[in-house]
Amino acid sequence: MGIATRVLAFYDAHPINEAQILAALWREGKLPGALEPADLYAHDQDHYGGIAAVDTLAEKARIGRGSLVLDVCAGLGGPARYLAHARRAHVVGVELNAGRAAAAARRSALVGLGDGVRMVQGDATRLPFAEASFDAVVSQEAFLHIADKAALFDGCRRVLKPGGRLAFTDWIALAGLADRERRRLAKGIAAEALHDFGSYRRLIETAGLRPLAVENVTAAWHPILEQRLEMYRGMGAATVRQFGRRRQRAFIAAYRLFVGCIEAGTLGGGRFVAAR
Repeated sequence: MGIATRVLAFYDAHPINEAQILAALWREGKLPGALEPADLYAHDQDHYGGIAAVDTLAEKARIGRGSLVLDVCAGLGGPARYLAHARRAHVVGVELNAGRAAAAARRSALVGLGDGVRMVQGDATRLPFAEASFDAVVSQEAFLHIADKAALFDGCRRVLKPGGRLAFTDWIALAGLADRERRRLAKGIAAEALHDFGSYRRLIETAGLRPLAVENVTAAWHPILEQRLEMYRGMGAATVRQFGRRRQRAFIAAYRLFVGCIEAGTLGGGRFVAAR
């Protein structure tokens, strides 16, 4: 199975998906009826730290009213919608998985943000945008899926306006992460390329971007990851109905490996800010 196919397959059968979000809104009594963007916040932030983490990236990327923002690997569009609603930014989300890109567009229209958030199905290593198109580029815990980081960061630099900022979070390989664990993470969660802090900084600099901040957020992510594991276990019955018991077990096993690597000190989290 090729890299792109593995990443697509992982998100085609991800427990957090459009059907799961709609079912949760029905249980809460928010459907049928009109929805506000905030009604989705508890369900569509498929990253670590919720809207507070999006706010942190927005501050570091200097995103405000009228900012033109590109969300790379935008998934179901939760952060993009938050930036459009809370920050009054104009956001374009690029997402490789066509099903998730379409679902993100439907969710944005559902809460009246169809004009504020535009979704594009595309490859992060071949960004389909003109040079100097955006004030900021953001991403959250997605670059581990991308093997060709050189093409990724070159594209991010190209689409940023002079002085524009890139702000992202991702998983970081720490000392002792064995090849066996890397292979298991690639198979379980499509973690195609995990880098240490120094390698990430060099990749950013080689692309022609100027690093402004490199932060270790491992300590903050550890309890969040444990909470996520329990959440996914609680979603087990719904995941089995959608994707089968084999997929549900494999997903839980992958997340247990995540937690184990964090506890062993071989895997961590990083937040990076750079400027063109």
